[in-house]
Amino acid sequence: MATSISVRRTLSYVFIAAYLITLSFSIFDRQMLWLLLLVAPLHVVYMYNIRQSRHSLLRNYPLLGYLRYFFESVRPEFRQYFFESDLDGKPFSRRQRSIVYQRAKNERQTVPFGMQSNSQEIGYEWIAHTMFPTHVKAEDLRVTIGSSRCKKPYSASIYNISAMSYGSLSKTAVTALSAGAKLGGFAHNTGEGGVSPFHIEGGGDLIWQIGTGYFGCRDKDGNFSEELFKLQVAHPNIKMVEIKLSQGAKPGHGGILPAAKNTPEIAAIRKVEPFTTVASPPAHNAFHDQFTMLLYIEKLRVLSEGKPIGIKLCIGNKQEFERLCQEMKHNNIFPDFITIDGAEGGTGAAPLEFTDSLGMPLYDALAFVQNSLRKYGLRDEIKIIAAGKIITGVDILKAISLGADICYSARGMMFALGCIQALQCDSGRCPVGIATQDSNLYKGLDIADKQVRVANFHGNTIKSTIEVMEACGFSGLEDVIPEKFFRRVEQGKTLSFKDIYFSKNYASGTLAQNYVLN
Repeated sequence: MATSISVRRTLSYVFIAAYLITLSFSIFDRQMLWLLLLVAPLHVVYMYNIRQSRHSLLRNYPLLGYLRYFFESVRPEFRQYFFESDLDGKPFSRRQRSIVYQRAKNERQTVPFGMQSNSQEIGYEWIAHTMFPTHVKAEDLRVTIGSSRCKKPYSASIYNISAMSYGSLSKTAVTALSAGAKLGGFAHNTGEGGVSPFHIEGGGDLIWQIGTGYFGCRDKDGNFSEELFKLQVAHPNIKMVEIKLSQGAKPGHGGILPAAKNTPEIAAIRKVEPFTTVASPPAHNAFHDQFTMLLYIEKLRVLSEGKPIGIKLCIGNKQEFERLCQEMKHNNIFPDFITIDGAEGGTGAAPLEFTDSLGMPLYDALAFVQNSLRKYGLRDEIKIIAAGKIITGVDILKAISLGADICYSARGMMFALGCIQALQCDSGRCPVGIATQDSNLYKGLDIADKQVRVANFHGNTIKSTIEVMEACGFSGLEDVIPEKFFRRVEQGKTLSFKDIYFSKNYASGTLAQNYVLN
């Protein structure tokens, strides 16, 4: 369905020709005037849309794009009764998408007519506010990441761009995200595809993610290269390094870069041979267990001259993470941060079984990691980053109450870029030019406009977070505690997050007395 530049140009010529022909006929036949009145406005609209920069969808689909706005906006009652309500839509409802669009555009951010969800439904969640609202002094909520072993700690916003590689996203999308991060003063995770020129061009703070393919720091045999890593990590835009063990949407699953997609540009970024098939295996070959992984972390810390080094994983086997905590305590080696990706996390493409059935959901995983780090006396050294459907200020505060220090968002930032949830990410035909390498589509995404929207979305979400904190009496992030968050677990029964997630095996932040390294 993609409309190429050449097709758009051809259609423009067709419109002009039709207009001139109709004009000529109308001079001799006044009955042709009705056709002239039809063709002329369509041509004006078409020519305007292919030149404007605010709406990528209309830039790529100058006339057909209006059908989407008709069903979504112009006739909301039509959509509501025949298609979906504001609370329908997967994985994000129209209500969730709309708040991102509004914040990205600096438009009205209120909703009419009160609550639409059912507060009596099992699973409904709410926060206890105070009769005496407080004031949060900080205008921009930030957390310093860096353990006692870190020489170059990084002051991070509590809301950042999650891992999305160049290749999965277009060059215009990556550049706009990085530039938006620079405008808003927050960080942009590169994804495991390596640090591209478009990450650098945007100028934002980068978190370099290293996966099992070691893209950007691998030798010709696919092994980790200390020399290439040291060369890349020295770039001043790279503030932290994240070792990816697994992700929520497809934990324990590798990937393949087909030879056809391995262009010279991609190959140069990933340090591979162009036009060859390149595998990202499920597991790393630079380490094979918890202890050797800690040694690898320490190696990267030295090679980076003290930048924060962390790991990213979706929790699966609890005993494995427990063992990791034991090794960290015993050897006094630990990452500066741990990113927890919930099973509800997204991806451009994954097997259905992995997406739907593997991995621990975010809330359960955050509470488990929080408990484990406290149990072994490691919590003060290690910061926790949360990822998994975090869109609003309330989403951020829920994650923080369960142990997160800062949060990532991928799909929220994509909505800010103009994503319409067309669910075409794995097809290469993203209609708004985000998840595609088709130049005829990604050129429709205007970097200058979209970077501002990304920064706006971040800034307005932080503002909303602060407003909720003040309403609940939270003077700072340290006051956001699970006792203030509640969920209806059955009819007539509501429990706090503390009761749900921290009632069993809770070590209260002290080292367990029965600690033994097996």
